[in-house]
Amino acid sequence: MSTIDTLKDRTTPVFDPAAVTVIFVLGGPGAGKGTQCSNLVSQYGFSHLSAGDLLRAEQNRPDSEFGDLIRHHIRNGLIVPMEVTIALLENSMREILNSSPSPPSSSSSPDKTRRGRFLIDGFPRKLDQAHKFEEAVVPARFVLFYDCPEAEMERRLLERGKTSGREDDNADSIRKRFRTFLDTSLPVVDYFDSQRRVVRIDATPEPDAVFAETRRHLAERLGPEFA
Repeated sequence: MSTIDTLKDRTTPVFDPAAVTVIFVLGGPGAGKGTQCSNLVSQYGFSHLSAGDLLRAEQNRPDSEFGDLIRHHIRNGLIVPMEVTIALLENSMREILNSSPSPPSSSSSPDKTRRGRFLIDGFPRKLDQAHKFEEAVVPARFVLFYDCPEAEMERRLLERGKTSGREDDNADSIRKRFRTFLDTSLPVVDYFDSQRRVVRIDATPEPDAVFAETRRHLAERLGPEFA
């Protein structure tokens, strides 16, 4: 049975939520998710996983189980099957956890505890992805949602585009990406919000102020280490 078929059939999470902490990080393009994730990684030992980065790396990996499928979907403007993205996330989480001499639940040492902390950036983009990840991998603790007005995100990305070299850092592409975010990702935020599992943070201030607010909310949710 293929990895995708196995994942489709699985209805029990593979990781213990008492040992593994997953936080989904969502926000529109230019909201500053990457900056805040970098701060959390450097100060608190989170592992930062980007679904987009994993897909791009996988399609170029020799002998990849999913490389041809990913290339086909991207080339034809199709959405990569969610099972592929979830499998890549799960595999990355397992590699990080296994890099410790023993599972994170077997010791209370800070290093092992930190190995079980994951920020998953830009995922889930749709509700079915959220449901399947929580069903098959591990329930997320909550969503960090960086809320930023469209005009401010456009301003930031246009400024970034002056030096980034990214083809999608232009006004037309930015507006399309924002519309896609509203249509697909906001329902995910609303779903978790209905379960009181959303931390909504104003992303318009300077990054240091946004990070201070992020820390405040993490301390409330995860403990005084983040205060």
